[in-house]
Amino acid sequence: MTDAEIDEALGKPRMTTGLFGHRDAEIALLDAYRSGRMHHAWMIGGPRGIGKATLAYRMARFVLAHPDPDDAAVRNATSLAVDADHPVAHKIAARSHGDLLVLKRTLNEKGKMQTVIPVAQVRRAVSFFGSTAGEGGWRVCIIDTIDEVQMPHGANALLKVLEEPPRNALLLLVSNAPGQLLPTIRSRVRRLTLRPLATEEAMQAVALEAGSDAEEVTIREAVEAASGSVGRALDMLAGTTLTLRKSILDQLARLPRLDDQALHGLGEQMSGTDPQVLAAFLETLNQWISEQVRTRTNAGPRYRLAEAFAAINAAAHDADTFNLERKPLVFNAFERLAEAMRD
Repeated sequence: MTDAEIDEALGKPRMTTGLFGHRDAEIALLDAYRSGRMHHAWMIGGPRGIGKATLAYRMARFVLAHPDPDDAAVRNATSLAVDADHPVAHKIAARSHGDLLVLKRTLNEKGKMQTVIPVAQVRRAVSFFGSTAGEGGWRVCIIDTIDEVQMPHGANALLKVLEEPPRNALLLLVSNAPGQLLPTIRSRVRRLTLRPLATEEAMQAVALEAGSDAEEVTIREAVEAASGSVGRALDMLAGTTLTLRKSILDQLARLPRLDDQALHGLGEQMSGTDPQVLAAFLETLNQWISEQVRTRTNAGPRYRLAEAFAAINAAAHDADTFNLERKPLVFNAFERLAEAMRD
């Protein structure tokens, strides 16, 4: 897998100069920077695919392009935007800016994407911040994501920077699950929480990335299914999960009746071991069950649906762990839900 393919798999925030939504978060960073009392470490948290890394890179560009917070360009700025033709923007896009360190998952010796950011890579941040900025200004490190850092040793490697930050050091931690991080990390950073984009904002961002081939109605469907996550919506448009979701919802609408032929077809769509397919199946069922439990007043169906929820998720976990066939999982899940829905 090449660097370009990794960017395609993990998104392209280092090359994305625009930002949809998150105006309050952007102004919070801008105001903190020009106050002259910029906190050295920020955790940008929120659901996957809503623009957290994009905001982190946007902040990095701004700081590296305007290293003096008292400069008139900073004082008069209304956003963190840096022109795409600015030399800093070009260097960051080309991974050639010496004062920006990005830590993220990389390929192992077998050419496979690592599941964590190893401790050895995290330790690079210590030496990075220990040296002088190459262009005389700030040194910025983005960790995308801190959730993927090998714990607890990775956190311990970061503590030196978090506890004794050098002058003009900025650490931007992207997190999909801030509440699950170690207290030693959470207590030493300033937290900035991003919310899912509104539907129209997310549609604009998806349309820009997807290009002219995607129809507006399909984009809207993907955005609504992804609950405002641009990244997840793009995944749906690029793969088969949107079609899969439609098939699942069709069968859920039939409950408590079951269509064996249609379930066989759904099982065929689920064939293979693609984790995104299984995740889409489980997410669609869980959203539907949660909505049913929320809206029903009869205790019997609600209790049975809750039991089905636990059993289906356990079975899906086993299917993922042991690479089991997906078709039995499909039938088992719908049979449980049909039983739960019968009066």
